[in-house]
This record gives sequence, structure tokens and C-alpha cells, in this order.
Amino acid sequence: MTDARRPAPPSGTAAPAPADRAPRPLAPGGAGRAAADALLREAGAVVPVLLPGEVPAVAVTRHEVLREVLAHPEVAKNACHFAALHDGTVPPGWPLTTFATVDGMTTADGADHRRLRGLVTKVFTARRVAALRPRVVELTAGLLDGLPDAAAADGTVDLRRHFAYPLPMSVICELLGVDAALRDRLHELSNLIVSTTGTADEAGAANREIIAVLTQVAEARRADPGDDLTSALLAAQEEDGDRLSARELVGTLLLMIIAGHETTLNLITNAVRALCTDRAQLELVRNRRATWDDVVEETLRYDSPVAHFPFRYPVRDLEIGGTLVPRGTAMLASYSAAGRDPEAYGPDADRFDVTRRPAARHLSFGHGPHYCLGAPLARLEATVALEALFTRYPALDLAVPDAELPAHPSFIGNSTHVLPVRLTG
Repeated sequence: MTDARRPAPPSGTAAPAPADRAPRPLAPGGAGRAAADALLREAGAVVPVLLPGEVPAVAVTRHEVLREVLAHPEVAKNACHFAALHDGTVPPGWPLTTFATVDGMTTADGADHRRLRGLVTKVFTARRVAALRPRVVELTAGLLDGLPDAAAADGTVDLRRHFAYPLPMSVICELLGVDAALRDRLHELSNLIVSTTGTADEAGAANREIIAVLTQVAEARRADPGDDLTSALLAAQEEDGDRLSARELVGTLLLMIIAGHETTLNLITNAVRALCTDRAQLELVRNRRATWDDVVEETLRYDSPVAHFPFRYPVRDLEIGGTLVPRGTAMLASYSAAGRDPEAYGPDADRFDVTRRPAARHLSFGHGPHYCLGAPLARLEATVALEALFTRYPALDLAVPDAELPAHPSFIGNSTHVLPVRLTG
């Protein structure tokens, strides 16, 4: 990766700027994810794409280039660098505006990012996550007990709805001190925000409502602090003088609610799908030739819970992966594409293999300053959930052919919309 202001490389060694190549519309519903990702990778490490509303962007599709981008000091997250947001290209009510403009760690750079991350890190410690294990085990057992009652007349049960979703949602809401009565609505609103098939009006209304709900949560915890992360976050920022603005606090809660359950929901769903599709991999775990940790890590690589995450922006023209990317171009981190990059994972990168020991570590939790703080919690929830699920229901299998599973309606999240299974095979 080089500064575009340095002497130009010899003729023929650099690809044209993205604007000089025809952009590819991203499939909004995520249909045919693996095939679409393969086409993007074949088109280059940095590929021009069109977002909803005909907004231009680029997708970074290959492992090594994405790793560099995620940690590059001249690639920013703050939307003040987003050229299309300020030149009239982005239409009013654009459904992805929340991802670009929410106040919080995901859109902060430099000192602001260190301040916000430091406050959260102070209260979201490894010890606190480890202490959650008994509660995760308890919640998992309760959900497994209830699965037979959730089955339809034909014996099928939507494992995504009745297991993969309520586990991480319950954990993150308990951790944040969110009332149980709000959880389903917060999930519905999160889905609308993450969806890339909804209208601008739907996205805008969902954004306004979730901000209102989380503002109420914050005020309730400020008035009546408890043994929860929101109360601890409020106390920590008050003590240190690094006071969060009201918008930053709500933005932080928004990040933790969405990232704290949507990604783990997808991770559990994708792992179950992969194990049921290739039961030989499940037998490797049962025969102790692989572990549940191995299942989680391979799922994160093979079928990343996040497909194309918005946004990053070069703060000046940069040559990235052999392509000149103009200053202010919106960049998508294409985790699902990079996870199957043959250059990083070999010619069998498209194969789910729980015994894989790749030289390259997957990037599904990011890399660099914005590495996901919730990664230890997601790993804990997923390993506990998967081991308990297949221990309780060893014959569990998909109720429909894998190819018939409908894609989740988003090019941000990567999973199936439902996961119908039979508990007894």
C-alpha cells in the first residue's frame, strides 16, 4: 500500500482508479453469497461496487489487503471523510446513513476512538466476560429445554429464532441492564437497521426508535444504577472526566446491542448449518480430533457472520492493493470474501474443515485499532451453545436441503433468514 503522491509506478503496473471501472451492484439480499464473493475476489483486491441509492464504494476482498486496510493509519472511520455524504451523491434518507454517522467507537478515529474504547474496555473486561460462563450455560440449557415445545406440527423448529437469537440477545441485554420486555423490539429494530433491502423511510424510522429506546435505557440506569455494563460505563466516564456525550453513550449502546447479538446469532446459525451439511466434520469433533473452539474459528473464516461491513475512507488518494482509491471513497471490509481467499487459505479455501490450521488468521473480528471488543464473549457463547446443542440433540439435522435456505436480507449480515431443523434427525 503506497501513498499516491509518491512517484507513479511504471506504466501497466497499477490498476485504474475505481471510477474508471464499471461498478458491481451488491446483491441486497445476500443471495448466492459464496459465488458473489468469488466473483468479487476474481475482479481484484479492491473492487468498485454500487450501494443502495447508486452510491459508489469499493469492496476490499482479499485477506492480506484487507488486513492492511483495517490497520492503515491513513484510512479513517469518521464520516467527515466520506466524500459522497457531503457532495450530494448520498440521497436524503439513505438507509445506510446510520452506519456512517452514528456517534461511537465504530465512527471515531485517533484520540476520540481511544477515549471511547478505553471507557468500554475498562468495564468490559476479560474477567467480566469469563464470569458470564455460568449464566451462558444456564440460559443455553433453558432454551434447549424449550425447543420441543417450539416445534411446528410437522416436527420442525426454527433454530435461528428459538435458540441462536435469544441466547446472545439475553446475554447482551442482561449485561447492559436492558429490560427483558424491550429485547424483541430491539432485535426487530436491529434487523431493520442492518437490512439492506428496506426503504429509506423504514431505516430512518427504525433508527429514530432504537435511539429513543436506548436513551430511555441510559436514563433509567443513570437514575437507578445497577450491576450492569451501562451503569459501570456511566460511572467510569464520570470518575475519569472523559464524559461521554449523550449521543456517544447511545451510540455505544447501539453498537453493543447490534454487534452483541446479531453477529453471534449469525455465527451459531452458520456453524449449525455447516455441521449439518457436512456431518463428517461433526464426527471429527465427537471423536475429539477437533474441538468446539475449532468449529467456531473455522465458521468465522468459512462463513463470516458479517459479509461487507461499512465504512472506511482514505484520508487522501492511496494506492491500495494495486488500485488507486481516491480520497473519501467509501470502503467496505468484505470479511466473507476475504475468509475464502485461496491466497491466504489455499486451494481448498471453499471447504469447511474443522481441522484446518491456516497460517493466516481470519479477520472476521477485524484487525488493528477497531478489533472487536466483543470477540471473547461471542466465542464463549458460540462454543457453549454448539456443544450443548449437539450433546442434547445428537441427531439434529436440517429439515430442508441446504440450498433451499433463504438468505438473510442484508449484504452486511451473512446468514440464513431461518434455520428449520428436526431435533431427532
